[in-house]
Amino acid sequence: MPSPFIIDRSSVTQIMAWVLVALLPGIAVYVWLFGPGILVTLTLASVTALAAEAAMLKARGYPAKPFLADLSAIVTAWLLALSLPSLAPWWLIITGTLFAIVVAKHLYGGLGQNIFNPAMVGYAVLIVSFPVQMTQWAGPLELTLLEPDAVQLSLAQSAAVIFGGDLPKATLDAITMATPLDALRTGLHQQLTVDETMTQAIFGHYGGVGFEWLAAAFLLGGLLLWALRIISWQVPLAFLAGIWLTAGFLHFFDAGRFGAPWFHLFSPSVMLCAFFIATDPVSGATTPRGKLIFGLGAGFLTIVIRTWGGFPDGVAFAILLMNLCVPLIDQYTQPRVYGEAIVKRDDGTRKEPRA
Repeated sequence: MPSPFIIDRSSVTQIMAWVLVALLPGIAVYVWLFGPGILVTLTLASVTALAAEAAMLKARGYPAKPFLADLSAIVTAWLLALSLPSLAPWWLIITGTLFAIVVAKHLYGGLGQNIFNPAMVGYAVLIVSFPVQMTQWAGPLELTLLEPDAVQLSLAQSAAVIFGGDLPKATLDAITMATPLDALRTGLHQQLTVDETMTQAIFGHYGGVGFEWLAAAFLLGGLLLWALRIISWQVPLAFLAGIWLTAGFLHFFDAGRFGAPWFHLFSPSVMLCAFFIATDPVSGATTPRGKLIFGLGAGFLTIVIRTWGGFPDGVAFAILLMNLCVPLIDQYTQPRVYGEAIVKRDDGTRKEPRA
C-alpha cells in the first residue's frame, strides 16, 4: 500500500452533518425547557446563511451548489443561533449571521481560510453593538410559568415576537429573565456574596435551573463527536480543565466573590464551546500540544473575562483571542520529524538529518 497508509474517506459534508446531528439533543432540550422560539431563530439564521453564502460565491465566481451542499454555512448559523437569545429580534439574527458568513468567512477566502471562528465573530459584533437586545433571554418554563402574567408562547407566538409582533410588556417581562451568569454578576456588583446571590430562584444545584440540563445535552452531543473521532480529546479536555482550574483557584481564595468551578462548567456556553466551537479545525490549533495550549488558554480567558470583563460571558472573546495566537502556537509546538535532529548553532536553531 502506498504512503501515507492512513485513508480518511470523511468528506466535509459528512463531518458537518454529524456536527448538526450532535447539536440536536441540545436543541431538543432547549425547546423542552425554554420554549420553541429557538426553532424560529435557527431557521432564520440558516436561511440567511445560505443566502449570504450563495451571494458571496457568485460574487467570487465560484459554483454555488457544491459549497452550499457542504453544510458549513448551516453549522455556522446553528452555532450562532444557539448563542443568541431565543427571542432576539429578526434583524439582530440576520445582522449577526451576515457578518459571520460575509466578513468572517468569505472576506478571508472562504471555508478553510478564515482565521477567526465565524460564529463567534458574529456573536462578538452583536454583543458589542446591541448589548440590550442581547440580554432578553427566555427564562426556563419551570420558573416563568409561576409568574402571575406568565404565558407559554407557542411557535407562532414566538415567531410573532421575533418579527416584531405586539406583546404586552408585563407578559414579555414574565417570560424573559437574566441568565445565571447575568444574575451572579449583578449580585456581586450590588456587594452581595456568591451564596447570597445564589438564593435566587434562577440558580439550581450546580448551575442555573434548566441551564444545567442544556449543558448536559451539549455534553452528550460533544461526546458523540468524540466517539466518532470527528473531534480529538485535547481541546475539549484542556478547555474544561482551564475553566475548572482558573475558577477553582479564584473560588478557593475567596468563595464569597468568585463562583464555584462547577457553576461555570454547567454553563451551556461552556459545553457548546468545548465540543463545537473551540474544536473548529480551521481557526483552532492543529498540533497535539498546540490543542492543549489552545484549550487551556481559552478556558483561562473565559473565566478572566467573566470575572473582570465588561460582559457576563467571555467564551466568544476568549476563542477569538486564542484564534489570534494559533499561528504562534502551531509554530512552536510542531512535533519533531522522524529522522531529523535539532542542532543548535550560534546563528539559531536548525534541523539536520541524522547520519
